[in-house]
Amino acid sequence: MTAPTAYSRTQKALHWLTALLILAQFIFPDAISAAWRAFRAGTQIAADPLVFAHIAGGLAVLAFALWRLVLRARHGAPPAQGRAWVVQAAHFGHLALYAVMIAMAVSGGAAWFGGLALAADVHELLKPVLVLLVLGHVVMALWHQFVLRDGTLARMR
Repeated sequence: MTAPTAYSRTQKALHWLTALLILAQFIFPDAISAAWRAFRAGTQIAADPLVFAHIAGGLAVLAFALWRLVLRARHGAPPAQGRAWVVQAAHFGHLALYAVMIAMAVSGGAAWFGGLALAADVHELLKPVLVLLVLGHVVMALWHQFVLRDGTLARMR
């Protein structure tokens, strides 16, 4: 299969929807944290639409990440450009992002729906990892756009 020169509209839309969902998960974390503490204490969980939004958002991130991987496998992606080590670093960074997005969604679901405290701990441990990976992703996109000026960011617009 010949590598495409650009991402498909669906790939781009899923990328940006996933980014917005992840951002929302970090902007509104208090409701789910309070609900988890109440659940662990055996007390009544207050009805809060932000709890539902966090759960639905996590499930959507999982679905979108898996959908993106299927699209990538079926349709490919534009090849990374640069030295071999840069291409490998980009590949590793994207692989790590997918792995952590999926692991966070699975661990969050296992904690919430299965009541597994260990899964909640894993979910919490992965939060700063995801933040660092996303920040690295953004920094590298900006580096490509404003320093290298190689058109990498334009492929996702």
